[in-house]
Amino acid sequence: MIASFTEPKIGPSSPELGIDELAMKARIDGILNRWPAVGLALGVVRDGSLEFFFGHGVADIASNTPITEDTVFRIASITKTFTAIAVMQLWEQGLVDLDAPANDYLRAYRLIPAKASFRPATVRHLLTHTAGIAEVVHPSGVVMPDFGESVKVGEPPPSLTEFYRGRLRLEAEPGTTFTYGNHGFATLGQIVEDVSGKPLARYFREHIFEPLGMADTDLVRSELVTSRLATGYNLRSDGPKAVTEREMVTAGAASIYSSPRDMARYVAALLGGGANEHGSVLEPATVAGMFEPHYQPDPRIPGIGLAFFRANAGGHALIEHQGILPGFDSQIFLAPDDGVGVMAFTNGARRAMLWLPAEVAGLLKQLLGAPEEVIRTDVPQHPEVWGDICGWYRLSGPLTDVRMRSMIGAGVEVSFRRGQLTLRGLSPVPALFRGFRLHPDDDTDPYVFRIDLSEFGLGSLRVVFGHDPGGATTRVHLDVMPLTLHKQPVTLNPRWWATGALAVAATALAIRRSRRRPLAAIPGYRGPTDVARPVRLGATFDAHDLSQVRVRQATNRSRVRPMV
Repeated sequence: MIASFTEPKIGPSSPELGIDELAMKARIDGILNRWPAVGLALGVVRDGSLEFFFGHGVADIASNTPITEDTVFRIASITKTFTAIAVMQLWEQGLVDLDAPANDYLRAYRLIPAKASFRPATVRHLLTHTAGIAEVVHPSGVVMPDFGESVKVGEPPPSLTEFYRGRLRLEAEPGTTFTYGNHGFATLGQIVEDVSGKPLARYFREHIFEPLGMADTDLVRSELVTSRLATGYNLRSDGPKAVTEREMVTAGAASIYSSPRDMARYVAALLGGGANEHGSVLEPATVAGMFEPHYQPDPRIPGIGLAFFRANAGGHALIEHQGILPGFDSQIFLAPDDGVGVMAFTNGARRAMLWLPAEVAGLLKQLLGAPEEVIRTDVPQHPEVWGDICGWYRLSGPLTDVRMRSMIGAGVEVSFRRGQLTLRGLSPVPALFRGFRLHPDDDTDPYVFRIDLSEFGLGSLRVVFGHDPGGATTRVHLDVMPLTLHKQPVTLNPRWWATGALAVAATALAIRRSRRRPLAAIPGYRGPTDVARPVRLGATFDAHDLSQVRVRQATNRSRVRPMV
């Protein structure tokens, strides 16, 4: 049990700047009621400064150290945005061409295509997670901490040359598939080192941290950050337990340590066209260009910029990035055109990787006066398109792309179930396999839907179906990361094969058991004329139907009709 939590620390606010402190605090209290956290730091940045700060809980339970503006957190994948800024600095100097092959700048190792026909992976591909690099490059990483990308604290991490053994494989054609991961941005960090001639930690310090006044931020676990570093916790049934921290090998993707005060200066620079009150790191046009879509598989979803994910709230353009490491979750959400951003950091909260982005987005929408995205009830269904969109859509990439497969499995299936048009993940996770109703979301486009993910703390998600030139539905886009799945022939649906295998196994087991009993003892046996019920694979055949399968003929010559 935690001995005590500190009282929330609320920083100054100015009513004339638009912060309703009471409303903000009430909303944050609601968040902490829904999602308990050992420690939470939350800030609003506007007009170049930290306009509002809220600190809850403790940075370390044993010492009862409170969360403050100067508590150091691990910001994990938000590091990727810093690496992107470093690359764009080199681009501004004419040292890097975004559309040139990344191998032109790499000295430490090479990007090797799986097929000779692949186009070269460019720097822009790396910046948008579309270079074709798998999420896990060493298969053993699937069962290792941090997917094999980390070492124990105090143990020197291998160089990327050693880690990738001189080559990093491109599994997919560059520019065709979005696969979120760390290795692309680790490679961008290596490009910064190879082009600048400086270690990445030194480059960040001299060209980003110091110019922006981020005195308590570092890429490595140095004395600069350890004295105020929060302890990361896992929340369990027997209370919070400190995690065993590790150092990331993929530093350019996930290694930065920083405080809310320093991150407020970073957010201020992003909102200020690359500059804050301390200095400048990029030209305004460069920063604005980073926020534009650089990979957008369908115009109906926002897509991704250079490192930054894009969103929209009632006509307000938003950019964001999340950070996840064991014991730590971070989120920044910005409205660049409105000059306001919200950031949040926690050192111990259950499922924060799911709820923190949605809650921070909700706070930003409240500040903007933008409506929450809701499931619409005023848009009619269009059953005439259901036959076109129903089917299964495959998630491309190797099985070791575990982050996406943990959510989606082999892909998604769209079907008419229990009187509703439903999308479900072909996943062993019961809640995903159970599925979600597809709610129409556009008065003029019957191929645009929204699903309700509020039970996971995720709000709602837009689902858009795309077509080939002939008008047939061939893909589905999910408004997250921006993910695309491609429609496959029904005969390849893995659920059908799995269901069929279970049906065959159940039938075989029943036959084996029936041979050990008299015919009269078999439930449902009606005499010698009784025949076996055919087992057919189809869209309406669910796992629970297996319990209804009965063997009605059981003799030594019994057989099950072929599956069709």
